[in-house]
Amino acid sequence: MEKLFPHITCGVCFKPYKDPRILPCLHSCLQCLHHGIGKSGSQQMFQCPICERNTSIPVGGASVLPQNLHLGSEVEVAGYMSKMVNNSDVACDHCIDGGNGPAVVFCCTCHQFLCKLAYECHRTGRHLSKHNMVGLDQAGARQLHTTMKPREHYCSQPNHEENKLNFYSTHKSHTVKEISTVAKTHEIEITGALEDAKEVVTKLTGAMDENNRMIEQVEISKRNASLAINQAFETLQQTLEERKKTLLSELETISLSRTTALTLQKEQFEKMIGDIGHYTDMASQILQTHTDHEIVALGGLIPTELQATLKRVQTISLSPNQHSNITVSVQTDDLTRQLLKLGNLFEFYFSPSSSTWMSTSVAKVGTRYDVKIQGKTSEGAEYPHGGVEVKGEMRSKTHNGAVVYGEVEDHRDGTYTITLTPPTAGPHQLLITMDGQHVQNSPNDLDVRPKRDYHTLCNAQQVIQCNRPRCVAIHDNGDIYVGSGDGCIYVFDQTGQLKNTIGSRGSGDGQFSSPSGISIKGDVLYVADTGNHRVQKLTSSGKFLHKFGQQGSGQGQFNRPLAVIIDSNNKLIVSDEGNHRIQIFNENGGWLLTIDGNGSGNHSFQSPWGLALDPQGNIHVAAYGSNTIKVFTKEGVYVRMYGDPNRPIGIAIDDEGYSLVSEWRGHCLSIYDPEGNKIHTVRNLKKPYGTALDPRDGSVFIANWGANTVLKYCV
Repeated sequence: MEKLFPHITCGVCFKPYKDPRILPCLHSCLQCLHHGIGKSGSQQMFQCPICERNTSIPVGGASVLPQNLHLGSEVEVAGYMSKMVNNSDVACDHCIDGGNGPAVVFCCTCHQFLCKLAYECHRTGRHLSKHNMVGLDQAGARQLHTTMKPREHYCSQPNHEENKLNFYSTHKSHTVKEISTVAKTHEIEITGALEDAKEVVTKLTGAMDENNRMIEQVEISKRNASLAINQAFETLQQTLEERKKTLLSELETISLSRTTALTLQKEQFEKMIGDIGHYTDMASQILQTHTDHEIVALGGLIPTELQATLKRVQTISLSPNQHSNITVSVQTDDLTRQLLKLGNLFEFYFSPSSSTWMSTSVAKVGTRYDVKIQGKTSEGAEYPHGGVEVKGEMRSKTHNGAVVYGEVEDHRDGTYTITLTPPTAGPHQLLITMDGQHVQNSPNDLDVRPKRDYHTLCNAQQVIQCNRPRCVAIHDNGDIYVGSGDGCIYVFDQTGQLKNTIGSRGSGDGQFSSPSGISIKGDVLYVADTGNHRVQKLTSSGKFLHKFGQQGSGQGQFNRPLAVIIDSNNKLIVSDEGNHRIQIFNENGGWLLTIDGNGSGNHSFQSPWGLALDPQGNIHVAAYGSNTIKVFTKEGVYVRMYGDPNRPIGIAIDDEGYSLVSEWRGHCLSIYDPEGNKIHTVRNLKKPYGTALDPRDGSVFIANWGANTVLKYCV
């Protein structure tokens, strides 16, 4: 029975429940509740003996708590089944005193054990024949468990004992409702509660899984930290052991040196003592035993040699030539204090939502696209460890949600690189997660563009009339800025309509003389004011801000500056045509570097005109006087040269490294691949000057000077 009804046993007394009641915690056993209340020592509260939850004691004690009818039915069924399985003779519940023999069946409808005679009455009775009856064996017990209906409940009021309970009210003064209606309402409430519980359990299960994962991560972090600690202190121990060996070796050397010197001194003393003893012994012997003749023969020699030996003693120091003290100084106090403080443990709490990433907002079909990730702690500090699960995916918004998954490189210092290669063009969504959670600004929109095919450049899609256009630049908003031989800068909107005129011919602030180079970054405009030998800085609407440079050949001076561009660090690069050099300045016009084209060899160039930066940040110089393109690093180191343009003036480079070079005498636009190979030529131009690319879609603009037009080509 315990296997079928494990929940009918009281957790306190370990016996089947008797008259189970309902508590807020749903634990039930009237006998144990009485016992719990008796031990609580409180007249208002008692503690559930199973879950230890405090519960208010109702007026009248535990007996007035509502009965647990469901649990009571389960206890009743378990009792019937126990009799059916364990007892060979069960008394008949229908007959008086069970006088017609033991029961042979159980009626699941009447909830009675029936003897053979009572069974026959049931089987043949008009209203009883349809009752469900089971045999008194294991099979019958199992059938009873699945088919027996709960007992009907009857009124407890006098003279109403045979009336079923059909109505319900929480209080006599409250509205009375049919019990079936109330039950239906409760069923709906219970079903809703179950759905809510299911949802909460799902969340809790997810939270438990996350906790388990975090516990695993804690263990991994612990192992890594333990390894780092052991390695650090093993290194310290090795260092200390090596230092100890060094000191002991030095001690041995000092000790040996001193001992050797003292030993040699001792041997010298011993020899002198021996010499003196030799002469004194001989002198004593002569005085005692020799004759006068013998004394006379040796008397002069012995004093002489003895005195000579004694004089040698006087010439040497009789003190030890080495001192015995060898002092060692190992300042352990400070070191010990430092060692006691050595190392720190930081509870770095990794926070995906605080982590950041960097990349461009535009990708190209079939081209590698890198995303740089920086892990952060919850406080916003850089997370210094690797090992975080990083995922990146690029999801198309148009091609049935096609997904590209990135390859992740863990740099083991809290930074990661995700590499993706989009196969299709169009709007995409970039999703980046760390440990299953999105990082800052993820998901994020990403525009994937097709690779440009410059072979299609043939006829201009737009023609803008402009007098003697010398240079052209495109604002991020699509406005077209054109430097004109009129001594001003014309601003056209995307449709080619004149929108603004900046400046006029002259030498004052905001005035120009043959403006030949324009560069725009944000709302700041830089102009190579060629005839005035200077560079001017203005707002995109034309308000003068700053200027630098004057005519000359010194640092920061110009002789016909023809182009100005801005690099990623806001450095200004200016072609100084008359001085055959390139000068680099900070954003305020402070001189930084000169790339000198004077001289011979690969580094030399003549009459530099247009400038452009490739994706690697190298500077490409359209050398008008040398009929070539020279490439230098931003530090001024020569890289390579390419092309054979006929008097190149303008140059623009796209984000794939393709170069577009306008040729003044060639009357064309030559296009080179990133390796410097010419792949296409746009002809039928007339003395083209500057060229530019629209930063939004890569459209090509050419200042067609000889035809007084600005041409737009769509790629």
